[in-house]
Amino acid sequence: MSQPNQREPAFLRRKDVQIRTGLARSTIYLYIQQGAFPKPVTLGRRAVGWLESEVSAWITERVRVARDHQREAR
Repeated sequence: MSQPNQREPAFLRRKDVQIRTGLARSTIYLYIQQGAFPKPVTLGRRAVGWLESEVSAWITERVRVARDHQREAR
């Protein structure tokens, strides 16, 4: 039996990742190459997806870093 607050893992396709993050396709792949963004998971011969939880964690971390920098600038 699963816990009520725990969601099943879900994949986001590239266009969904672009919408969620506001990043361009080329920036996503640049960040992956730099180790600064989650790597996609192969779903099929010509299909990849990103774990929604990893993308959400990346977004949360970006917000935290931005807020920390704002506090330091004061």
